[in-house]
Amino acid sequence: MKERRLIFLKINRSQLKIKFNETLKAVFPILAIVLMLCFTIAPIPPGILMLFLIGAVLLTVGMLLFNVGVEMSMTTMGERVGTIMTKSKKLWVIILISFVMGFIITISEPDLQVLAQQVSSIPNMVLIVAVAAGVGAFLVIALLRMLFGIALSHLLVVFYLIVFGLTFLIPGDFLAVAFDSGGVTTGPMTVPFIMSFGIGIAAIRSDKHAADDSFGLVSLCSVGPILAVLILAMIYHPGQSEQVSESIAVVENTVDLWALFTHGFPEYIKEMAVSLLPIVVFFGIFQLISRDITKKALIKIGVGLVYTYVGLVLFLTGVNVGFMPAGNFLGQTIAGLSYAWIIIPIGMVIGYFIVLAEPAVFVLTRQVEEMTSGAISARAMGLSLSIGVSMSVGLAMIRVLTGISILWFVIPGYAIALILTFFVPKIFTAIAFDSGGVASGPMTATFLLPFAMGACEALGGNIITDAFGIVAMVAMTPLITIQVMGMVFKLKENSRRRVVSGKEGQVPLEAFGDMEIIEL
Repeated sequence: MKERRLIFLKINRSQLKIKFNETLKAVFPILAIVLMLCFTIAPIPPGILMLFLIGAVLLTVGMLLFNVGVEMSMTTMGERVGTIMTKSKKLWVIILISFVMGFIITISEPDLQVLAQQVSSIPNMVLIVAVAAGVGAFLVIALLRMLFGIALSHLLVVFYLIVFGLTFLIPGDFLAVAFDSGGVTTGPMTVPFIMSFGIGIAAIRSDKHAADDSFGLVSLCSVGPILAVLILAMIYHPGQSEQVSESIAVVENTVDLWALFTHGFPEYIKEMAVSLLPIVVFFGIFQLISRDITKKALIKIGVGLVYTYVGLVLFLTGVNVGFMPAGNFLGQTIAGLSYAWIIIPIGMVIGYFIVLAEPAVFVLTRQVEEMTSGAISARAMGLSLSIGVSMSVGLAMIRVLTGISILWFVIPGYAIALILTFFVPKIFTAIAFDSGGVASGPMTATFLLPFAMGACEALGGNIITDAFGIVAMVAMTPLITIQVMGMVFKLKENSRRRVVSGKEGQVPLEAFGDMEIIEL
């Protein structure tokens, strides 16, 4: 028994070391870029720099614990619920549980509270309930799609046509906030559970399209909040009166710095407890009814939830207290330069690296690699997401500089993405639209959005119309880059098939191993 425990401990340490190295690789480039800017063209106060450095340490430790915890708890919980629920074969039970689960998990999402505070003309609880109901409804639609084999591309085309049709019926000043809602509600709480839920449902299917259909739930769940907010905008008619979050305090001494963290920690300790509680209660009730999980597995899930909780508290404290002031000051300083255009390439470089620090991105890339047996590698996914987000932030900075309406970007962007769905393998479409919601997480909301707001303020622009919308932009471009990767894969697959078989035939995805496509 002692030897077995030592071996188990050794394996855990080895996995922890791998995850720690991955976390450092994700965080270090952002740290290096910000420090380089601080000591060259964009000086910021020493107090804000100290906030950022402490925030980076908290972010690193938080991401590490979160990644370990999610693998032990949220992933297992989602897969179990999906598998057991589908085995019941009672459609009304599946629909009811899916809606309740989507509703509860969305209310648990911390970023939804932030979104509600930005829309003063709509009561907070009304907005939160409407968005949660939207996610619940679209999770049901996503599940029914998997059960009945409906093509994801067809549903996406229909729902996005409805979305863009509604944009002409609401105030133009509100469009950016509406599109942002789709990204902020698919964050670190929602994504791991929903993605694992899809994998659990696909696990009981034996057909050849099961792996393809295991993705796509997050993509449909991202549409629900946009539709819900657009409908609320038609009812409440929000406009220029919308308020942005309060200004970020300047840190003048170490006492001020300590006060910010002592205020932040209790706030996020409480917030994450409230966020995790509904999920724990839901899973607890589900387990009491099904009694399908062993005591040993429950203990592992419990330990994983503790890791997840502590990790998210540290992560959110680090990014909200430490990263927001740095992002805001950098945006103001760079936009205030005589050559303000430089904010575009700088934003693109920051966007390229910052997406890799999103907690949910680790979950997505790992699950994609596992479900495709390594044919779509985590490295390939990371590269495609980085390129997409880099383009997003560059376009968002153009909007900040020029004040161009977000519709000039999202309508052509989504049109290209939806057209590509008819030409790429189904699994790439599902992964691409999932990745849009995954990429626009806490790092976007707490660093890139303040960065855009600071730049907009320095340029004298309208923060609501020009700065907001960056989350929507970050959620859009990965849809294109990952599907382009899918087209390249398809071309290489066809070429390899001709070489291997000399005739038309079906070659399994796994046959290509760690594909060259993705290294290009």
